[in-house]
Amino acid sequence: MKTPPGLQALIDDGVIDRVLRPLKSGKEASVYVVHAGGEVRCAKVYKDMAQRSFQQRTLYQEGRKVRGSREARAMGKATRYGRKQQEVAWKNAEVDALYQLRDAGVRVPEPFGYVHGVLVMELVADAAGHSAPRLGEVELSPEDARAFHQSLLRDVVKMLCVGLIHGDLSEYNVLVGEHGPVIIDFPQVVSAAGNNASRRLLLRDVNALTASLGRYAPELLDTWYGEEMWALYEAGSLHPDTELTGVFAHDTRHVDVDGVRHAIEDARQEAIIRQQGREAAAAE
Repeated sequence: MKTPPGLQALIDDGVIDRVLRPLKSGKEASVYVVHAGGEVRCAKVYKDMAQRSFQQRTLYQEGRKVRGSREARAMGKATRYGRKQQEVAWKNAEVDALYQLRDAGVRVPEPFGYVHGVLVMELVADAAGHSAPRLGEVELSPEDARAFHQSLLRDVVKMLCVGLIHGDLSEYNVLVGEHGPVIIDFPQVVSAAGNNASRRLLLRDVNALTASLGRYAPELLDTWYGEEMWALYEAGSLHPDTELTGVFAHDTRHVDVDGVRHAIEDARQEAIIRQQGREAAAAE
């Protein structure tokens, strides 16, 4: 295929050998299957976003560290340079998160470098060697649903233990690889300690996964893993190997338990709407 402009510099520098085919395209980035270093990998080419998009990102960017004081001041003033630095920071967040989460044992695509604004990483494949489908695209047995739920929650715990929350986790940001689920798409990753919405975003992530997998294993819908995780995290008692029970004693004086249960289905519907929006944008 014709080399996309965003990948030509990587070919010129010998980072990749050739572009094989497009894999997916969305509002944030286009992903291509490439040949690099004797392996088939994928390359994520980030799209430049309009200024209006930054307002939608404010929720996620709160609490993120900025690499220099000049950049921080410019971003705060929303100057042209500041908007450019916001764009750079948004892209760097995913790259930094992938390396940090890989080192923490979270199953994410293996990163192989970030060059000319392009992230080169592992192509997650299924047992047949094809590009892995998303979790929302496969039918599961109850046993597989329970196993995937346990695996994904373990990864969410590992993320939280290094101070990160995905922030947009759903069946559309999980690939079903040969060896189980793989979490993808981290530009909106949230600082657990620095973001005022971190608890809400964690619960939304966990509830979205529970709603999706609960279609195949309904007993999962009667669990409260997100609340349990957060309570342990706040108490300083959450560790990567902490055994979770899914049981949580709500303070019914302040919590609408039925409302929280309904939020699980709301999270699933929200994930579906977001995905429909992505697909509509990709088709334009």
